[in-house]
Amino acid sequence: MATPTSIKLDDDLKGRVQQLADTRQRSAHWLMREAIEQYVEREERREAFKRDTLKAWEDYQATGMHVTADEVRQWLASWGTDEELPAPICHK
Repeated sequence: MATPTSIKLDDDLKGRVQQLADTRQRSAHWLMREAIEQYVEREERREAFKRDTLKAWEDYQATGMHVTADEVRQWLASWGTDEELPAPICHK
C-alpha cells in the first residue's frame, strides 16, 4: 500500500524535475518516486557491501586465511582460455 508523503524542493530543482518529466513523458511524481527507489536500492547494496567487507576483514584477522592479488589476477587472466585455472584456495 502506498501512502502519501511530501517533499520540499526549491523552485529551480522543481522546475528541472518537471522539465525532465515532460521530456520523458512521465509525471513529476513518477520521476521522483523512481529516483528515490533507485537511490535507496543503490545505498542498500552499498551498505551490504560494506557489511560483507567488514565481515571478511574480521574473518581474515581471526584466521589469517587469504588469497593474494597475484593469485586472483593469474586466475582471472586464465578465464576463457584452454588452460583455465581453478579458483585459488585460501591459505595462511
